[in-house]
Amino acid sequence: MFPAVVNVSQIAQPFLDENFGWIVNVLFYLFFIVFIFYGQRIQMYVMLKEVEGSLLRLKYIKEEGRKIAIETIKEIGKPQDDPSQRVDRFLEYFALPPESMDPAGIVWKLEHILDVRDNRFKDEVRLMAPAANETQINNLENTLEAALALNYIYKVVRHFYILGKKTLSLYIIMQLQMILPLVMREAEAYASALKAFAYGQPIGDGIGALVAAKLMYGHEKRKIAKDCVVATVPLEGRTAYVVKAEGPGGNVGKPGEAMKTIIEENGGNIATIIVVDAALKLEGEKPGEVAEGIGVAIGGPGVEKFKVEESLLKYRIPINAVIIKEDVGDAVSPMRKEIFEAANEAIKRIKRVIQEKTKEGDSLIIAGIGNTIGIGQ
Repeated sequence: MFPAVVNVSQIAQPFLDENFGWIVNVLFYLFFIVFIFYGQRIQMYVMLKEVEGSLLRLKYIKEEGRKIAIETIKEIGKPQDDPSQRVDRFLEYFALPPESMDPAGIVWKLEHILDVRDNRFKDEVRLMAPAANETQINNLENTLEAALALNYIYKVVRHFYILGKKTLSLYIIMQLQMILPLVMREAEAYASALKAFAYGQPIGDGIGALVAAKLMYGHEKRKIAKDCVVATVPLEGRTAYVVKAEGPGGNVGKPGEAMKTIIEENGGNIATIIVVDAALKLEGEKPGEVAEGIGVAIGGPGVEKFKVEESLLKYRIPINAVIIKEDVGDAVSPMRKEIFEAANEAIKRIKRVIQEKTKEGDSLIIAGIGNTIGIGQ
């Protein structure tokens, strides 16, 4: 006779039932001890892996930006030589701010630095794209500046990633990981801007210029300041001096200088100034919402805003602002339908402000601020 078959599971089951709780406790304490000594390091490696994924994405966006810039220059500028080397040199350009230890006169120093930077960029584009006209040069300059911004974002993120990896500093890596979603949103926005600039499409930031273009349509225009035009428009029984950057090339001009010149030409006899510009919306607000306020709604380094505020103070001129709300991505991306349609609502608000804050026969200034790419006069 063969021996009876032994059922191992029946023999082991009592042992497992008796010691299961003890095994779970041992495993729990083992994991607890591991996390006490190595938990921070494990967390750090997880964060590093996440940052590394975003860094690879940034590198791809940066390389695509460089590629679009080079292809656009070749297509529009018809250079005899390959512009890749010049583009790579352009992407490393920087501008150092003036010394601010003694703040007296710093605005004019900053303006000079910005003017030199702008002229240098345009000269470089002319060398890269000899066949491009002035409008195309402005668009190509904007394209290269977007590529430059992407290159800078990538290099800064890479710097802190490598620094955190070298030092194994949880705090460096944690801060980088926490701000990465915002950084990626900005990078994606610049990636969209590249295509808009390359094809000369209007962008969200140009909504102020679009409002001004609608108001001055059909009226004679004259150049009033560098890259800025003005039209004298009869509006609601008043005389409105409507200012915008000179289009349709990518340009923001010097609206502060333009407004200051108009004020001086009229001997300070300006009833009010209305500034129209795009503004960053808060989360939860709809893009294209229009709001009214007080102040000089001009972004950037502050030089143009300073010029206007000096004239306002000198002649005690009231200042009103009409803003169109949009996301940071909308500002540099092709103009959305909601933002485009907000121009008509902004004009209604402007007319209401004119009726309420001025009287018939008064003179006033309406300034449409923003990049006027794709928007003519």
